[in-house]
Amino acid sequence: MKHFLLLFSVVFSFEWLTAQTSPVPFSTYQFNVPGSQVQCKMVPIQAGSFLMGSAVSEKGRETDEGPQRKVTIAAFWMGAYEMSRDEFDVFYKDENTSDNSTVDAITKPTPQYIDLTWGMGKEGGYPVNSMSQYAALMYCRWLYNKTGDFYRLPTEAEWEYACRAGSTTRFYFGNDEKQLGKYAWFKDNSEEKYQKAGMKLPNAWGLYDMLGNVSEWTLDHYDEKRMAGMGPLSDNPFVEPQKARYPKVIRGGGYTEEANELRTANRSKSDPLMNRRDPQIPKSKWWLTDAPSVGFRIVRPLVQPSADEINEFFKKYLGK
Repeated sequence: MKHFLLLFSVVFSFEWLTAQTSPVPFSTYQFNVPGSQVQCKMVPIQAGSFLMGSAVSEKGRETDEGPQRKVTIAAFWMGAYEMSRDEFDVFYKDENTSDNSTVDAITKPTPQYIDLTWGMGKEGGYPVNSMSQYAALMYCRWLYNKTGDFYRLPTEAEWEYACRAGSTTRFYFGNDEKQLGKYAWFKDNSEEKYQKAGMKLPNAWGLYDMLGNVSEWTLDHYDEKRMAGMGPLSDNPFVEPQKARYPKVIRGGGYTEEANELRTANRSKSDPLMNRRDPQIPKSKWWLTDAPSVGFRIVRPLVQPSADEINEFFKKYLGK
């Protein structure tokens, strides 16, 4: 059966998405980011089905969140925490990579012309921020080249499935936004700063900061009517990449946003205004001067695709 996750305009199907066996145990694991003692914790997300989107009766619902669709998701691991500056800096400072090369197999970001942490915190568990979807995917590619394991961004459907953790309410802990401060950093409690990861309560599947702190990139190109365009039953739905840099789907809400923007079903999108103050010509494809509350977390499919499939994936997204 062909699934739309990573299925592009060419005949390119990842049959491994539905496989029920894996060469490695499907359990929580940690690994050191290559070349460092910095650890990354990955949590298993079992395969299953859920209702994606929000009910018409949900308070604060927006039109691009419906109609709800039943979606089946294949198993994968997801980072327990948002990607930290410590983890990303190993890639950023890797002397064996080159700056912004168009030919080098492993390329690292160009230097920031200003400190894009804005004084909110770097080392010690703060989330990496202000980077583009391209930069996040380049980190995944670097990690694959270093470890041999395929990591990527989650699809929008995978993200919502993992965030809900079996819930059907506005937030993964219930409907009462007065309880949100126990689980998330947002406008009411962040003091206009992102915070160290893991300081709030996790969801039922052990994932921290899925709501608030920094919002998170997904793989999908944003389509306002994507829910209406899906069938009543969908396997691993995915809106394939477009040539245009904008808009891409961002999920979870950030430390600057109101409680309603942190609802599990809420959908956000990237915009050129995220980089409006970048004085460089052309503007950076790595960094976003006006997106301090945008970060990411990684996933790893249960069964690794072939090297050819992985290379095709990165070629489709990164052009190399």
